[in-house]
Amino acid sequence: MTVSLSPNVITAISAVFGALVGSFLNVCIYRLPLGLSVRTPARSYCPHCRKTIPWWENLPILSWLLLRGRCSTCKSPIHIRYLLVEVLTALLFAAAAIVIPYHSPLLLLPYFTLLGILIVATFVDLEHMIIPDEITWGGAVAGLIFSLLLPELHSAQSNTQAFLSSLLGAGFGFGSLWAIATLGRLAFGRKRMTFATPTPVRWIRNGDEAELSVGEDLSPWGDFFFRGTEKIRMGVLSGDIDGKPVMKSEALWTLNHIQFSLSTQSSAQSHDLNQIDKINLQIEWLVFPREAMGFGDVKFLAAIGSFLGWRAALFTIVAASCLGALYGLFTLLIGKRQWSAIPFGPYLATAALIWIATGPNLVAAYWALVSVAH
Repeated sequence: MTVSLSPNVITAISAVFGALVGSFLNVCIYRLPLGLSVRTPARSYCPHCRKTIPWWENLPILSWLLLRGRCSTCKSPIHIRYLLVEVLTALLFAAAAIVIPYHSPLLLLPYFTLLGILIVATFVDLEHMIIPDEITWGGAVAGLIFSLLLPELHSAQSNTQAFLSSLLGAGFGFGSLWAIATLGRLAFGRKRMTFATPTPVRWIRNGDEAELSVGEDLSPWGDFFFRGTEKIRMGVLSGDIDGKPVMKSEALWTLNHIQFSLSTQSSAQSHDLNQIDKINLQIEWLVFPREAMGFGDVKFLAAIGSFLGWRAALFTIVAASCLGALYGLFTLLIGKRQWSAIPFGPYLATAALIWIATGPNLVAAYWALVSVAH
């Protein structure tokens, strides 16, 4: 006997399922940036007191509200992000059930997967300025698999045609943003700072990690080496390496070495940073690399393209850029313009959502306006 469910019932089921998935997405958002497994431990725990959360305190949306946003054991606050992610996932899954044609209910599976990827990427990027490979490369592979199994995802006539459309979308998404990032690096890849007074620089290694501070600004060492081949130059006045004095020179930093070139000598002194614990310098100028776009964004668009195709990837680039420009203009108008790096992932995710909701209609309306204007 075949059971037929009404669209309203499918929408309600999708919302409940979304809330449950949102609980798992919160686990991904918390653990992936920290390099923790999303499978072990299997049960959620309070990040403050480490107590395992029982199932009755882990009900999506309801538990956060009933506990008033606090752990029942240590009373530490539970970040409101947990509630927001669960509510947002429920709403987006319900919306997908409405937007996706009812005659193709299996298409909800890849769209639910893509929505989960967009949500995790957005919240991780907002907090950590990264998008994990599990989300980007993993999402691209998932899009290829879904396309092979469900050719309707790309309105294709065969599984092979759908797979090729997915592959083209992933390649176009990756290649287009890679080109933009590369051109941006060529145009804006270096920044020079000259200081009126000697400025302290400290490099400190802690195991396999390190930090660099320039004045009051502290950054993880790896943040300067997106590609691994970048170089930092400094005009050094004085300083020391693990207590050994450094003369006035020009310092050239790479990911694993620092080299001092003295104006009175033709040779340079090179030091392995893996053998150094602390470097203290006083500098008068600094030239450091900067990226127009993080490489995680490039891989993220590849994942979006693998699910939605190259047209959606192109739309996502244009729409995300417009959204970013509008936000920048808004902050400028209200006097809160921030010139520090901002994550581009949330704009890409929002643009992809717009495409899913009504992207083709917007493109058709745009071309209609263009044809009328001419």
